[in-house]
Order: sequence, then structure tokens, then C-alpha cells
Amino acid sequence: MPAAIAEPPASRWRRRARTIPLMLGATAAATLALPVAVPVLAGRDLVRGRQRLPTVRVYLFALRYAWNDSAEILLAGPYWLLAGFGRRLDAPASIARHERLQWWSLRTLARWGERLLGLRIELDPADEAALLPGPAVVISRHVSIVDASLPALLYLGRGASVRGVIMAELLADPGFDLLYGRLGSVFVPRDNAPEALALVAGVAAHLDERTVAAIFPEGRLFRPEVLARSLGRLAEREPARAERLGGLGRVLPPRPGGVLALLSGSPSADVVLLDHRGLERFGRFADLAAAVPLRTPITVSARRYRRADLPADLPGLATWLDDRWLELDASLRAD
Repeated sequence: MPAAIAEPPASRWRRRARTIPLMLGATAAATLALPVAVPVLAGRDLVRGRQRLPTVRVYLFALRYAWNDSAEILLAGPYWLLAGFGRRLDAPASIARHERLQWWSLRTLARWGERLLGLRIELDPADEAALLPGPAVVISRHVSIVDASLPALLYLGRGASVRGVIMAELLADPGFDLLYGRLGSVFVPRDNAPEALALVAGVAAHLDERTVAAIFPEGRLFRPEVLARSLGRLAEREPARAERLGGLGRVLPPRPGGVLALLSGSPSADVVLLDHRGLERFGRFADLAAAVPLRTPITVSARRYRRADLPADLPGLATWLDDRWLELDASLRAD
């Protein structure tokens, strides 16, 4: 099992000594405030003509998330003890235990997201066969905090395991930190490419028939202003590539390093490309909060690319990835 992040144990526990009490305290405070907060927020919504109470819905969903996160924190200790005081966290029994908790948490949030926020995820039935089996590298565009959960939702519900490549900023969420780190996901730093690639390579070494790696090649959420900066930096480093990708308008230029590290470390892995529609208007959580409950589903498509059909060399794979993103951009413009 790869290390969750290459950091000294003392630094890890100093961080958790801050984030764990903060999350548990915030959850307790929000729960105690519930009888007062809901009427106050409902009154604000009604005064503003929001008959469907979007602020109340978002508050209740955020509270459900906090309950789940707190459950993950509180169970992390007993699970550590059951794993021989942490010595057998990577044993099959421990992994299965943590994956059950992971699936419970995601499934519960998905149900509450549908009931409260109108977040309905619909996979094209024709694409069901594209998801499995592993090993596979799952790549997806990234426009909202909601789509970050898509790979896990799709795969855990089908009995597969997901190892994510996650930005290190999410270590601020202690439940996420404890649970996903123990399940083989890695938290990669933005400003240390060699360390990030070494962590990603560790993920690739543990893929098998029921395990996939999930990565968002853009590296961050799409924003028009971020696109302009990304293309500007690309023009300084790789002028020819910047010229090819200069017409992008709906997606960011993909960063090939992580995808190539995963494919290099797992020579038999196919690639599964996830695309989705319906989240483009909700890049910020505030945008989503103002629109709930959503009236249309989030539609997801999946396309599988067999490894034998991909370029064998790294430069060819990088160009292949660029071509997929150019296709995504063209299809989004056509919608």
C-alpha cells in the first residue's frame, strides 16, 4: 500500500491535533444549533422569495457531511486497534473494514444530496461495461467539488476499489485524511513534482482486477481565469503544445505527469474516461447553493480505451491525452 503522503509522522499528528478537534467541535456546534438555525434560515429564504428553502437544504446537507466525517474520525481509532495497533492497516480485513465505511459514507451523502439538493447522478446504461474490470486508470474532467466523488461513487457501488490522486490541501479534512489515506489514496503536493510523481507511482503498483486509480488530469477546478493562466504558463514551457491547446475554452490543459506515472507503473491498465454534464454552472459551492434543488440530473458517460490501442511511448501517451481533452472541449462547445 503506498504512503498517503511523504511527510514525517510528527508533522502528520500535529496537523491532526488541529483538524480533528476542529471538525468534531464544528459538528457538535452545528448539531446543537439545528433547532434555531433551521427556522432562521427558512425565514431568510422565504423573505427572499425562495420557496424551496435552498439555504436550509444546504445547511442540512453540510451537517450530514460533518456527521459522516465525525463518524470516520471516531471509528479510525477502533479500526487502528483492530489492525494490531496500526501494524496491519494494509491487511485485507482492515482494507475491507475501511472500504465498508467509505461506501457507507458516500452512499449516505449521495442519498442526502439527491433528497436535499436534487443531485441525481445518472450513468448512461450503454457505458456500464466500460467501467470494469480493473486494472484501469480513470481520468475525468473537473469543474465542481461534486464531481470529485464521481469515480468513487461509480466504482465502490460495483464492488471495486478506488485509489485516488488527491491534492494535499484536502488533508485539512480529517475524516478524509484518515480514511482515504489508509485505503491507498495519495495526497500530492502542488509545489513538489518529484515527490508527487513518486507517490503516484506507488498507487500504480497496487492496481489489480478489482482496483482502479482515479485522477483529474487538469489538476484543479476549471475556471475561465485559471484557463488563461494555465495556457500562459504552458506557452512559456512548451510553445508547441500551447499552440495545439490554445483554443481550449471549456477545459483546462491536462497535466500529463500523473497520468503517465500511473500508466507506466501499471503496464496492463486500460484507461477509462469519465465525462459529465450538468455541473458546469456550479464551479463554486455558492453557485450550487443558490440553485438547489437542481431540476435536472448530472449525466455521466464512460468510455474505455484498451491499453493495446494506446501509444506505447510516453510522448505518444501525452499527445493522446491532449487529443482526448480537445475532444471534450469540442463536445462541450457543441452542447
